[in-house]
Amino acid sequence: MSLRADLQIIEQWIPAGTRVLDLGCGSGELLQHLGNTKQVQGYGLEIDPGQIQTCIERGVRVIEQNMDLGLDNFGDNSFDTVVMTQALQAVHYPDRVLEDMLRIGKEGILTFPNFGHWRCRMHLGIKGRMPVSEFMPYTWYNTPNIHFCTFRDFEQLCRERSIRILERLVVDQTHQTGWFSGFWPNLLGEVAIYRITRQE
Repeated sequence: MSLRADLQIIEQWIPAGTRVLDLGCGSGELLQHLGNTKQVQGYGLEIDPGQIQTCIERGVRVIEQNMDLGLDNFGDNSFDTVVMTQALQAVHYPDRVLEDMLRIGKEGILTFPNFGHWRCRMHLGIKGRMPVSEFMPYTWYNTPNIHFCTFRDFEQLCRERSIRILERLVVDQTHQTGWFSGFWPNLLGEVAIYRITRQE
């Protein structure tokens, strides 16, 4: 099975034999792969019944749960890593979910789109309308994205909450790195992949 490009990057940050919780795990692709290749003990959290069924068929342990209702059923430090891909902008309380990630796990890995990307700015600045593109294919009234966040916004939140950024990778919509990684990432990067932990 060929792993999605962003999940290939995340896989490199997860040590073998560890415990992983995947928030909004979708079809369970990452957890299945980590279990097969790295003997990771994992659980997924998902709300969509179709995706849950796919997880079960793949042999992935999955819990039906809405992140917006809290994660109090998970104990402190019960996982080594908590993963959340492309969901931070779609939850009602991203700051609470972030706090919970680092209460439940020693480290967190998350990805989200950059609404400070130049294409978004161009749509707003020139056309005066919310951007619609292949990368963000929703109109303003049917988008699952509730909180529009830039890389700078996220890093400011991390500073306010005493969260340490261990690694950051800025990629394009195909999850490939480019020359923009070191130059104006908030303007030119489309997706960020962060590895975070609590400040000591």
